[in-house]
Amino acid sequence: MNYKISIIGLGYVGLPLARLFATKFPVVGFDINNQRVEELKKGIDTTLEVEDDVLQSVLTNNNPSYGDKGLFCSCILEDIRDSNIYIITVPTPVDKNNRPDLTPLIKASETVGKVIKKGDVVIYESTVYPGATEEDCIPVIEKISGLKYNVDFYAGYSPERINPGDKEHTVEKILKVTSGSTPEVGQIVDDLYKAVIIAGTHLAPTIKVAEAAKVIENSQRDINIAFVNELAKIFNLMDINTHDVLQAAGTKWNFLPFKPGLVGGHCIGVDPYYLAQKAQQYGYHPEIILAGRRLNDSMGKYIAEQVVKAMIKKNINVNGAEILMLGITFKENCPDVRNTKIVNVIEALEDFGVTVKTYDPWANPEEVKHEYGIESLDKLPKQKFDCVILGVAHKDFLNIDMDILKKDNAVVYDVKGLLGKCDARL
Repeated sequence: MNYKISIIGLGYVGLPLARLFATKFPVVGFDINNQRVEELKKGIDTTLEVEDDVLQSVLTNNNPSYGDKGLFCSCILEDIRDSNIYIITVPTPVDKNNRPDLTPLIKASETVGKVIKKGDVVIYESTVYPGATEEDCIPVIEKISGLKYNVDFYAGYSPERINPGDKEHTVEKILKVTSGSTPEVGQIVDDLYKAVIIAGTHLAPTIKVAEAAKVIENSQRDINIAFVNELAKIFNLMDINTHDVLQAAGTKWNFLPFKPGLVGGHCIGVDPYYLAQKAQQYGYHPEIILAGRRLNDSMGKYIAEQVVKAMIKKNINVNGAEILMLGITFKENCPDVRNTKIVNVIEALEDFGVTVKTYDPWANPEEVKHEYGIESLDKLPKQKFDCVILGVAHKDFLNIDMDILKKDNAVVYDVKGLLGKCDARL
């Protein structure tokens, strides 16, 4: 079968996948963000997930035909009409009440429904709760297209395994779980990914199994991080260095190396709510999953309180104090600010009457302002502060001379446990 692939959504997940498939197949990358598409056409990826020269090596100026290979980016619906494989890679966030928001997924399904033909396959990569693909998305495609599922068109699910900012574990180097709506389609989906994923694939027996496997990956990490965050709270009361404890415990061969910290981003801090929501629909209240979420979501306020305590111990007047926050992205060496929990720390500190300035050379100041109403500086401010907080472990921060940033009696607080010299740490 000659494949022509359309990738719906060109963000942190979709673009690396589109680039990879374009090395073997004709690919159209589709996104509703015209500015994003225009940047990609010029070979520029502002998410920094795909190096510009790598992106430019697969770009084509024309919509590729069957048998060709290369990536054509577009925001025009007609440009994806003649594809026979549609892969949806849009975000799956939660709303302000932590309820799953399937709006991007439903809208992407409507888009595919307008162009899908008999014999075509739609594959979902977005993280969802078990059953979402066939119960929430497929009926949308059926309604828009007038086609019947598993008669006229088919589906697959292959959960994304992108780690933003990680240049070692790139998409082709991470084993991929695949699945299909029939055994035959499952094999087609598996063979398709196997053609580009050098780490190999695992064909799950059903779409629901693949969906469940994805959502528990991040739920497991969330619970483990919640455990060490609770340990950090306990050991801080006992005046014990948590990182020293974890280093000692890590000498045992089967001890899991998790560290305390803020759990944000678009995966670990979100996915457990999808599983919890589905469990509650079946009448089960997931205690451990939600307890882990509550504890991890409390860490922003906890860090702010610890900073204020450290300032009081140094007789620093908290009300009106000036604090510098180093970093606002959700993780190190990455421009992604989605669901960053640094914002929780800033908000909690401001409740104490302090002024917080934020410096992050990786973050887009306009995006930070739009998402959170926070002024993020991309140049280090030339002033001294009552407190400096290392919030994100960007490589740019590790060699900063803290003495040029802090007043004589200032506090240095290390959220990441990386600074050799600090007044307090998580």
